[in-house]
Amino acid sequence: MVKPASSRAPAAVRRRPVAATAAGTDGASRDRILAAAHRVFRRQGTSKTRTQEIADEAGVNKALVHYYFGTKEALADAVFAAAAAEFLPTVFAILGDAELSIEDKVRAVVREQLDFHGAHPYLAGYVVSEAHTQPERVQTIMRRAGTAPLGVLRRQLAAAAAAGEIRRISAEHFVANLMGLLVFPFVARPLFEVIVGLDADRFPAFVEARKRELPAFFLAGLRP
Repeated sequence: MVKPASSRAPAAVRRRPVAATAAGTDGASRDRILAAAHRVFRRQGTSKTRTQEIADEAGVNKALVHYYFGTKEALADAVFAAAAAEFLPTVFAILGDAELSIEDKVRAVVREQLDFHGAHPYLAGYVVSEAHTQPERVQTIMRRAGTAPLGVLRRQLAAAAAAGEIRRISAEHFVANLMGLLVFPFVARPLFEVIVGLDADRFPAFVEARKRELPAFFLAGLRP
C-alpha cells in the first residue's frame, strides 16, 4: 500500500528562516542594505538611525538586515570597513609612491581625505566614538587594511632635512599632524561649527576651501 505524501515539509526546510530564503534568492540584498545604511547614516548619523529605517531605504524587511548583519552596530562596522577598504589603499599608495615629492604627497592626501570625509561625514565621529567605547572593534576593522608603508616617506623626510629644505620630523609625526588637521572638523563638526560661526549649509564650501588652504599651511610648518 502506498502511503499518502505528507503535507509537512522536511525538518530542515521547516526550520529555515524567512530571511535566509530571501537571501538565497537575492544575492544583491547585502550590498543594497550596505548602500542604504550609508545613505541613512549620512543623513542623520548612526546614533539616531533605526534598523527599520535602513530596511525601508533598502526596500527589504528588517529580518533580512538582521540576517546579514545582526545588529545596527555590526552594520555600521561593515559600512566603515567597506569605506576603509576603498579609501585607505589610495592614501597608502600616495605615501608609498617614490615618484611623488613630499609636497605632492601632502596635496594628494589632503584632496583624497577631504573628498572621502565629505562623502562619509558620519564616519569620523562614529570611529572616534567606537575607538573609546569598543577599541577592539575599530582595531579589527583597521587591521584588515594593513598599515601605512612609511619607508619611502621616512627616506624623503630625512633627505629633505639633510638638505636643509625642511626641519627634522618623523614619518609618524608627519602623518599624525596631517591627519589630525584633516579629520578634526569632521570629528567635532557640531562644536566646530559653533566655534567658527559656520552653519550646515556653509560647511561644504568650507571643506572645498580647505583643499586649497591646508596644503600651504602644512608645508609652511615644515620649513626650517
